[in-house]
Amino acid sequence: MEESNAQRRAKHRARLNRLRTQAACHLRKWISRHGHTVRAEFLQGVAYKLGSGAVTLLILWWETRP
Repeated sequence: MEESNAQRRAKHRARLNRLRTQAACHLRKWISRHGHTVRAEFLQGVAYKLGSGAVTLLILWWETRP
């Protein structure tokens, strides 16, 4: 007999929760292993895309905001 939609949704939700948990665990391990923070990674990505002058302005704004 075919599964009901509710049972299929529950299995799908459980699979997504498991994948989300595994991804979060992987990212936490990677960050701790490399000693990076989200803020540092963000600024490094901005530096790559915009150049150092724009990053300097961004850092100054970030540090001086209330």
